[in-house]
Amino acid sequence: MIKEINVEELKSLDHPILVDVRSEGEFAEATIPGSVNLPLLDNNERAEVGTTYTQFSPNLAREQGLRIISPKLPDLVKKVEQLSRKGPLVLFCWRGGMRSKSLASVVELMGIPVYRLQGGYKAYRNQVVDFFKNKLPFQVVVLRGNTGVGKTELLGQLRADGYPAIDLEKLANNRGSVFGAMGLGDPPSQKKFEGLLYEELELLSKFPYIIVECESKRIGRVTLPTSFFTAMQEGTQMLHYDSLENRVQRLLKEYTAVPNALQEIEVALLRLIKTLGHVKVGELRTLLETGQLDVFTKRLLVEYYDKLYAYPNEPTSEYTFYLNYEEPLKALRELECYLDEKVAQPGGKSALFGVRYSAK
Repeated sequence: MIKEINVEELKSLDHPILVDVRSEGEFAEATIPGSVNLPLLDNNERAEVGTTYTQFSPNLAREQGLRIISPKLPDLVKKVEQLSRKGPLVLFCWRGGMRSKSLASVVELMGIPVYRLQGGYKAYRNQVVDFFKNKLPFQVVVLRGNTGVGKTELLGQLRADGYPAIDLEKLANNRGSVFGAMGLGDPPSQKKFEGLLYEELELLSKFPYIIVECESKRIGRVTLPTSFFTAMQEGTQMLHYDSLENRVQRLLKEYTAVPNALQEIEVALLRLIKTLGHVKVGELRTLLETGQLDVFTKRLLVEYYDKLYAYPNEPTSEYTFYLNYEEPLKALRELECYLDEKVAQPGGKSALFGVRYSAK
């Protein structure tokens, strides 16, 4: 007998192997993060069966689907059997209907243990939507600072050291700027992004806080859930700054590592004409074309990004904590100390009394 499992029970399985049997198009749009796609019907086949269903009858559509799927079953079962060796197997489709039931029945007949997710992907999506409808159950610590100070780099180091840091730009596949999508590939759909963020929050749910970089509500093509964005605005705000020279070198290292970087930068630069004007953009293009990348980057920071975000580049009492990143390792350790002493402890003084703590 096929074991039915709901989305809450899914969390109790130890490293489940999730198999999405929907078409490749449905899978690309959104799925449960970490899933493997083994489509029973590909995009064209699904469209054909759907046309038969709406224009003729459900019975004819089922017969057509059976004819299409039957030749695929031996290969599908073989792939499922290989996957089942890695952990408990969970099959799902859109609403836990015929597609997952059909494959699960065949897999069970072959003696392969299998779960089927009740409600399919739709049940998981409802869980994500319901989660973000409510106020988040933890504090959000927000790193604020001008472009190039190393916020993403710092988040990665915190994560590596076991701190609850989330790289929102990585989830969105966008650095959150005019040049943000360079070298990162296609952005996720809104549903996919929300699923990825939900899984990150679930993974870090035992922490009383999370750490993120300051972002606008929109990152590239996706939008932060309202409850999450509100929690960021209401959370602990920390200033992160570095010298202009360090910022320039950091950005050069990051962006010039992207294939065809100069061409992509030149294209993106045209989007700044409305803000900077034709003359200034022309000057920047000349610097880019003549290989004066240091000067180009410095001018872009000073004349555009620093005016846009307008964060201080020096210590200030406006923030609960300010971080000088000119000595990265020292700054990291002092930030971790602050997080341990002032944020992780319930009722910490920084939250109640606004005590200032600086890493100079």
